Amino acid sequence: MKVHDGMYIDGAWRSAVGTGTIAVVNPATEEPFATVPAGGAEDVDAAVRAARAAFPGWSTTPPAERAARLAALRDALAAHQDEIAATVTAELGAPPKIAHAVHAGLPITVTGSYVDILATYPFEEEVGNSTVLLEPVGVVGAITPWNYPLHQVVAKVAPALAAGCTVVVKPAEETPLTARLFARCVHEAGFPAGVVNVVTGLGHVAGQALVDHDGVDMISFTGSTAVGRRIGAAAGGAVKRVALELGGKSASVILPGADLAAAVAGSVASVMFNSGQRCNAFTRVLVRSDQYEEAVALAAEAVAKYPAGDRIGPLVSAAQRDRVVSYIEKGVAEGARVVAGGAQPPLARGYYVAPTVFADVTPGMTIAQEEIFGPVVAFLRYEDEEDALRIANDTVYGLAGAVWGEPAAAAAFARRMEAGQVDVNGGRFNPLAPFGGYKQSGIGRELGVHGLTEYLHTKSLQF
Repeated sequence: MKVHDGMYIDGAWRSAVGTGTIAVVNPATEEPFATVPAGGAEDVDAAVRAARAAFPGWSTTPPAERAARLAALRDALAAHQDEIAATVTAELGAPPKIAHAVHAGLPITVTGSYVDILATYPFEEEVGNSTVLLEPVGVVGAITPWNYPLHQVVAKVAPALAAGCTVVVKPAEETPLTARLFARCVHEAGFPAGVVNVVTGLGHVAGQALVDHDGVDMISFTGSTAVGRRIGAAAGGAVKRVALELGGKSASVILPGADLAAAVAGSVASVMFNSGQRCNAFTRVLVRSDQYEEAVALAAEAVAKYPAGDRIGPLVSAAQRDRVVSYIEKGVAEGARVVAGGAQPPLARGYYVAPTVFADVTPGMTIAQEEIFGPVVAFLRYEDEEDALRIANDTVYGLAGAVWGEPAAAAAFARRMEAGQVDVNGGRFNPLAPFGGYKQSGIGRELGVHGLTEYLHTKSLQF
């Protein structure tokens, strides 16, 4: 058992005020292997005060110098890529190849993107007789989830730093070790003390203290819609800037003329990736009735390529496993047909859930409306294009989606979907494109130029 002491506050590792700890469990073995301090309101206060003190200096640092620090952070993340990947595998359960390429690799790319953006970003422009200035919001409280423990930290911290903000990070209690590694990289990159601070702790204690702190100017949160509502309400009461990246129930619509095998395989792969623990997974696959049974058969073949413990890892915790299993059981109870997988555990040890495909799912079923956050995909029938659009948009969420078909028809359909990001015929992820949702999937955008803008105030000077 590795005991990790201290939190990264004001450029140094400081002991927590209290003595409580959080156990970090390996979801593949179900065994705790490390502990971190359970920070409280006093630790959060110290971190916010450090960020507040560092803000005047960092906010007035020229963009080129901020870019140089971010470049150093990018290089530090790259130097520690192997260690980061191993840590993500240990605390999240991600297969090693995915941990290295995506969980550790993508944050390097995202951090580097803000080095490039700062080279040309117009923090000042002339509009008629006015000079319009874009200025940093202030101190940002970044509350991050466990499903992408480094990417979600970087997706908030890198643009906030590029904008000139200072930051306090409260990582998810299930995956705090990756955030501690991030703090080490920040220190190696030479950021001034207090610009980035990391406090580990429970959400309802440390996270709540960060949301409620008067010294925090903005909260950026990624997580469930239920928690996002509470944070939004608290931030609204304080008239505090908020960015929320929340849940999803994304539809993958297979139009006539699509390569059916490729569309089914791509849709299933989206749900199996990261063990289905991703808010933008295409968990509802819509197929026209005359192709439906063929698509379901193809899905059963596709999901067989994701054996538990090999290409697909465990879920993050026993609670998450039980939650996903309960949805599978509810799907069966409501009349959906299990084509592959099911509620029985695929392995004797570890928080694994069998990759599961449901057929005969109707739009009103629970598994077609609520976010499951596991390797479970539901296939639904539609009769014509308007029916498909109605079903695709019939959800409180609007984070992502996919369309497969003849290119012009697929692009036209994608424009009508109520979602913040839609892949057309398997379009590749773009770390420079804005990511965020419509409806109850959130407020604001992350990544690229749009992600930077979230952390800026607009001021006009009239002459």
